[in-house]
Amino acid sequence: MNLSFENKGDKLIVYMLGELDHHSAEEVRNKVDDRLERENCNKLIMDFSGVTFMDSSGIGVVIGRYKKLSGKKGKVYITKVKGSVKRVFELSGMFKIIPLYDSIEQALENM
Repeated sequence: MNLSFENKGDKLIVYMLGELDHHSAEEVRNKVDDRLERENCNKLIMDFSGVTFMDSSGIGVVIGRYKKLSGKKGKVYITKVKGSVKRVFELSGMFKIIPLYDSIEQALENM
């Protein structure tokens, strides 16, 4: 999985490209956590437009960031989820606790 980051004040945007599964979950978790700490961000936007596959390990990555940031009065937002990845989110019930937006701009407006 390839990750790129964009910082907007206390907001960190993560662009993900590839598969978020048991092979890549730990690396994604470590890189995102490291960047959140270094940049002192408490709001995270995860852009899923480039994610082609996700399994339950990916749900674990997202829920782990949610728990970590909730403890610091932070928020997690998800954008641009499509296809089978969206189905995994729906089946897990994640959208009940983490908002989904069509675009990063929309997520930024609702923070």
